[in-house]
Amino acid sequence: MSLDYVRLLQANNAIQTIGDDTYWLCVTRTVQESKLFPVPSYMLLSYLCCYYRYPALLRKIEGRMSAEEIGDRARAMGGKFGNLPGWGMPTFFLLGREILINFGLLRPEDDAEDVAYVMDFWRRFKLAQQREDGHINAREYGQRVQLLPERRIQRFHADLYACSNGDRLHKAAQAFLATVSQYGFLVSCESRCTLNNSGPYKLADNREIIIRDFSDLAQGDYPWLDGVADAVPYPNLTVTMEVTDCHFYLMDDWGSFESKPEFTAEKLTGIGLYTSDVLTETYMPVGMGSAEELAQTFESLTDTFRTATTELWKRMAGWSRDQMMDAGALTYFSLIKDFAHVAGVYDVDDWMKIDERADRFRPLLNDEFGRDFLGELVGLVDLPSQQLHDYAMMQHNNRPARYISHIPHSVLNDAVPPGSGHVAAGVSHLSDKVDRYVTSVGALTLSDYNARAGAFQPAQMQPPYRYLCDASVRSAPASADVDALYRLEQEQSRLLRGKGAGLTRDEIEILRENNA
Repeated sequence: MSLDYVRLLQANNAIQTIGDDTYWLCVTRTVQESKLFPVPSYMLLSYLCCYYRYPALLRKIEGRMSAEEIGDRARAMGGKFGNLPGWGMPTFFLLGREILINFGLLRPEDDAEDVAYVMDFWRRFKLAQQREDGHINAREYGQRVQLLPERRIQRFHADLYACSNGDRLHKAAQAFLATVSQYGFLVSCESRCTLNNSGPYKLADNREIIIRDFSDLAQGDYPWLDGVADAVPYPNLTVTMEVTDCHFYLMDDWGSFESKPEFTAEKLTGIGLYTSDVLTETYMPVGMGSAEELAQTFESLTDTFRTATTELWKRMAGWSRDQMMDAGALTYFSLIKDFAHVAGVYDVDDWMKIDERADRFRPLLNDEFGRDFLGELVGLVDLPSQQLHDYAMMQHNNRPARYISHIPHSVLNDAVPPGSGHVAAGVSHLSDKVDRYVTSVGALTLSDYNARAGAFQPAQMQPPYRYLCDASVRSAPASADVDALYRLEQEQSRLLRGKGAGLTRDEIEILRENNA
C-alpha cells in the first residue's frame, strides 16, 4: 500500500499520541537505577535495533498472520502481548528514529513508508486487542485497561479462591508474587519487561479484580536462561487477584497502577493461577483443584524460582559489559517477539541478535552518554529535533517542544519510495541459544514450535466465534452461537463448566459462596 495523505495523517496522529503518552509515563513514574546493568545505554541500543529491524520483522509476521488477528489472539493468553508490549512496539521504534535524526543520520521524511507501516500495524493490533473497551491504549481510556471479554472475566471471578491475611493460601501467594517478581526483574535485566498488569474489573461495590501476567519464566527465547530455568515448568503465569476495599484508579500502559487506599497485603482476598502461550486455547488453570492444592503450587513454584534466581545471579555476575548490553538491549527489542511465535515465524537470528547497524554505535554508549542522552530524549525533551516554534505548547508541560518528530507532509510532493526495512547481520556476545523451548505442550525444538504455532487456531478464533464480542452478546443474548462460545470458555472453569451464557455477576458470586 502506497503512502497517501490519509495514511500519513493517521501515522502522525499515532506518533503524537504515543509521544504524549510516553512523556507522561516517563515524568510521572518512578525510575530505579541499576547497580549491575548499564540500563540507559542498553535502552538506547535497543531503540536503534527496533528502528532498523521492526519494519521487516512485522512484515514477515504479517506474511503469516495479520496485526488484527494477533490482537484478537492476545485477549486469550498471557506472554508478551499486554499493554506494555503494545506501548513498547511503536515507542521503541520511534525513539530509535529520533536518535538517528539527532545524530544527523536520518531526516524526518526518510523511510516514511516504513514509519507509516509500523504505526498502522500498531493501530490495527491495539484496536483489535482492546476491542471490548473500544480504546487504543490506557491513555485514551483515562489510564485503564479492560481488554477481556465478559466470559473470561466471569471465569476468573468464579474460580477465585478466597484467602485472608495470615492463612496458608494468602501467605503462599504473597511469597510467590514477591519471588517471581524478583526473578522476572532479573530475567529482564533489571527492567519490568516480564511483568504486566491490566484491569481493574468490578466484582462488587468494594471489590475489584486485576490481572497480573508474568512472561518468559522458563527456558525459551533468552539464551541466558539455558541451564538456569530448565526446571521452571511454565513459560508464562497469570495471577488473578481479588482486592477488597481498594480502588485502582490508574492502570497505565506500563502495567503500573495506583490505588486508593494503597494496595497492601491484607487487601488481597481472592487468588487464582493460570498459564497460557500461543499453543493454548485460553488461560489454563494451574493448581486450581482446591485451595490447598493452589497453596502447595505457590509454595513449590516459589522454591523453584528462588533456585533459578540464585543461579541467574551467579551467571550474570560473571558477565562482561558487552554481555550485559546485549542481554538488556535484546530484552527491550524483543518485547514483541511473541508476535512472531504466534505466527509461527520466530527465528533466533531475528530476535536474539544485535543488528550490526545498531551495534556500530556501541563505543559511543558509555554510562555517562547513555544516562545523559536518554534523559534529554525522554525526560527533558530538549534535543534539537524536538524543538518547535515559539508559539507551540507541548501537552503536559507547555514548552514549545514535540516528543517525537512527525513525518513532514511535504514528503507527498514527490513519489514516496517503498519500504526498505530489512534485517541485516546480527552480532551477540552471549552464548548460543540451546534449541529447547518450554511450552504448554512440553519442551520443543524451535522448528517444531513454529510448525505447531503456525498450524494452531484456537476454537474461539474460528467461525462463527471470532467476531462475537460483548456487544454481540447484548444484542442477541439467546443466540446458540453465543451460548456455545461461553461454554468453550467454561471448559476450563471449576464452577462454570457447562453453564453457558446468561449468568450475572451476582449469580456468579452466589456460586462462589455456595462452593466456598
